[in-house]
Amino acid sequence: MKKKIILFVCKGNSGRSQMAEAFFNFFSKSRRAISAGTNPDKKIHPWTIQIMKEVGIDVSWQKPKSLSNKLMKGADKIIVMDSELLDNIPKKYLSKTEEWKIEKLFGKSIRQVRKIRNQIKIKTKQLIKKPSLREGLISKKTHLEDFAVKGHQSPQRVQPSGHFS
Repeated sequence: MKKKIILFVCKGNSGRSQMAEAFFNFFSKSRRAISAGTNPDKKIHPWTIQIMKEVGIDVSWQKPKSLSNKLMKGADKIIVMDSELLDNIPKKYLSKTEEWKIEKLFGKSIRQVRKIRNQIKIKTKQLIKKPSLREGLISKKTHLEDFAVKGHQSPQRVQPSGHFS
């Protein structure tokens, strides 16, 4: 059976949607996530890498990706991080789109970015627990070996640091 795909969308695909993708793939075994940006940055923001390492997930290998019709068509559900992004979703995909109202990271302190990361983690776990997605909340210790979307890997587990240097 083909795994269902959740598509997380933000503007630069260097922060919020990357975190959501990593958390989803870390906690779910029956579905997988990918992320994309409406105007992708050249690389993931260093703070995103750092604060995800703090919770034991390595996203340093990830690269920002561009939102495409192909990604939207192939997704079973599309999650946009804020309402401004809805303008980039064609009407035919709006029925499978959900808005999360997650603050943008731009101009935020590292402390504020950590709070946003925690909010994304909570919302991701809530999404996985929804009846339509309930199959497969897994423990933090499990590593996803079967993650196989073209150009994507499973999130890498790292030792949490607890500190931002």
